[in-house]
Amino acid sequence: MAASLGEKIRRHRQKKGYSLDKLAELTESSKSYIWELENRDTRKPSGEKLTKIAEALSVTTDYLLDESAEPDEEVVKEAFFRKLSKLDPDDRKKIEQLVDMWRKKD
Repeated sequence: MAASLGEKIRRHRQKKGYSLDKLAELTESSKSYIWELENRDTRKPSGEKLTKIAEALSVTTDYLLDESAEPDEEVVKEAFFRKLSKLDPDDRKKIEQLVDMWRKKD
């Protein structure tokens, strides 16, 4: 099932429990701008804005732009690892330690 940019933004915003206001805040946008992206196909965000939206929604920009793409585990993993790579090295180390602790519980 093909989904437009606006449909994907709305779906993932709602999935994360974000209001229009919250997503606007996270992406340094206005509420009306996010609403227009979700509801009017004529609005096309800049690359910078699209990147901020993708990061806030934990998806990739490629996924948002490709109308035939559906979210899958690889898209989610790629978005997660992109966020992880931007963390401070000490914070990354803490996350690695947490993952190691969880794996030892199994």
